Amino acid sequence: MEMPKPTDADKQRFRDFAPDGPTVEVKPMFGNLGAFVNGNMFMGLFGSSIGVKLADTDRDELLAIEGAGQFGPAERPMGGYVSLPGKWSGTQAAPWIDKALAHMAAMPPKAKKPTQKT
Repeated sequence: MEMPKPTDADKQRFRDFAPDGPTVEVKPMFGNLGAFVNGNMFMGLFGSSIGVKLADTDRDELLAIEGAGQFGPAERPMGGYVSLPGKWSGTQAAPWIDKALAHMAAMPPKAKKPTQKT
């Protein structure tokens, strides 16, 4: 499985789409980017594709929109995530990103892994 590399423009678009807020953290993930709330990823970048993690009903609704689809590697898409249509503006994507943020903010916070001492 080959990981696609996002361009600098892809990374900037992702950062532009990611909501600002004290609980949101954008960080690198396997050469791509992820946006997290309380340690839970609600939005990811895979190559040029931006995906969001949604509740089942919202996921089904987004998948019915032309241009939306599975998120992640074709041979192993990420469960629960949907790729936003690539031609969408930040304004078009914002309601879905907000739904993903709210969905994942309601999940229990992920415990931070202890750092290993060498």
